[in-house]
Amino acid sequence: MPEKYAEILVVDLLGGIGDLLMLLPAVHGLARRNPGARLRVLTHAPGADLVRADPTVAEVRTPRHAGPGAEREAVVAALAATRPDLAVTTTRYDGIPDLLESGAGRAVTNLWRDPPPEQPVGDRYLEILCAEGLLGAVDRAARPRVRLSGAAGRAGERAVARLVGEPLAPPVVLVTDAGMAVKRWPDRRWRELARALTRRGHPVLTVGPVDPVAPVGVPLPRADLPTLAGQFAAVRRRGGVVVGPDTGPVRLAAATGAGTVALFGPTDARRYGIGGVDLQGLPGCAYRRPTAITEQPCWWEARCPLDAAGPACMADLDVAAVLAAVTAR
Repeated sequence: MPEKYAEILVVDLLGGIGDLLMLLPAVHGLARRNPGARLRVLTHAPGADLVRADPTVAEVRTPRHAGPGAEREAVVAALAATRPDLAVTTTRYDGIPDLLESGAGRAVTNLWRDPPPEQPVGDRYLEILCAEGLLGAVDRAARPRVRLSGAAGRAGERAVARLVGEPLAPPVVLVTDAGMAVKRWPDRRWRELARALTRRGHPVLTVGPVDPVAPVGVPLPRADLPTLAGQFAAVRRRGGVVVGPDTGPVRLAAATGAGTVALFGPTDARRYGIGGVDLQGLPGCAYRRPTAITEQPCWWEARCPLDAAGPACMADLDVAAVLAAVTAR
């Protein structure tokens, strides 16, 4: 029989909402394999709010400040509060793996090792934890799922009901921002897509910056992440679709069960795919490095070696292809 653990600490301090969501199946698998365990999660705000209502998570911790060394201090504090029998982390910087290896009964500190370029990141996590004997074969099929509180679900439903009611055609949410310039789809493409969807009778909602002069669609009310998840769940109940780049809100939509059409450019859809329809721009780009994306020349400042006007991979995704993917769902 596999060993059971009573105190489990999961550390994800990579900084992105999407990073935490990709790790959720592992969190839920560890809880399932260790019934009755006290499972704690250490992650960044605001993503931490997405697991506070999760019944499998006993405690959620975040770094106390945003200055240098905050993440390492948070790990030290978590270990001092309770020594875990098992620690699992995605985080490789600032000596955090060494802290966990010395401060926990057992630690798995490299969920990134030797990744095949075509294997999704979340699947890699699950495969490694299976190889470590911490998860079973059934866990490898799990997908990210956010557990909503009743309040978040009701707030999301109220917002969407007020904006679209029960529409004849499914609503479409456009996530127009990406957090990083290198992942942004050109503004003119968003406007073309919104016009085409409106002509077909779809209510068009948006998440992201609003242009008061020429808005792309009707903005969803600004909300915390659990309420945004509730809004996406309300869109899902109406058969709707969420469209956007490889970014946290689109992954959040998928984690509520909503249909997604994700636009991939600098990141490889085979490795970072969200699981709905994943469209890859410029699939043959010689500069893309699926397992080392931060080393790509375009990554940090969106300076594309192929097009001075902006990321050629994102521009390669045309409106017709995105529209076809949305309306085919």
